[in-house]
Amino acid sequence: MNVLLAVLWKDLLSEWRSRDRAVAMLLFSLLVVVIFHFSLPPASPDEARTLAPGLLWVATVFAALLGLGRAFALELENDALSGLALAPADRGWIFLGKALANAVLIFAVQLVTAAALGLAFDVPLAEHAGRLAALLALGALGLAGAGTLFGAVAVRTRFRELVLPLLLLPLLVPVVVAGVRATATLLETGALAVEPLRLLLVTDAVFWIGSYVLFEFVLDE
Repeated sequence: MNVLLAVLWKDLLSEWRSRDRAVAMLLFSLLVVVIFHFSLPPASPDEARTLAPGLLWVATVFAALLGLGRAFALELENDALSGLALAPADRGWIFLGKALANAVLIFAVQLVTAAALGLAFDVPLAEHAGRLAALLALGALGLAGAGTLFGAVAVRTRFRELVLPLLLLPLLVPVVVAGVRATATLLETGALAVEPLRLLLVTDAVFWIGSYVLFEFVLDE
């Protein structure tokens, strides 16, 4: 637990001081919203509600990929990954600290992106702020769970900016499908649908448990 808290605090403090990943992710996601706003034809309120869930999760996934690709950049310098591997603790705790820090960063970007999307497309996301925030948090956990593991896999490869999306995007299909369906239902009915929410919870659990177990072998490589 001490290792988890130390890694979490280190990552959040480093990001707060530099803000390089946060700024890059925010700018990217906001640019995606702006591009969609000017490239799509004018839509009625009903059409905007139909488009908004897909646009929100597309912007979220690609912004997350941008940030996850840099998740181990600091550890790569001065061979700090070897230091993490030699830490006198279960390496799964290191994964949990890194993944939670990534989830916090992704969730913050999601909230800003959702607010910008609601303004750009005149979608009343604020009316469902609490349920939407809970849904986005589950999505952030799924993205961070798988993304942290594969970020550690890709960081030592030559073409890590290409390898990470190729490895990660196929695995994120359940997260995106569940997120889009749950968001669409939320905008239509004001409630969270059970089936996509269940899929999201199961996917998150599989990602976090599997990554916790496999992270030890990833650090060895």
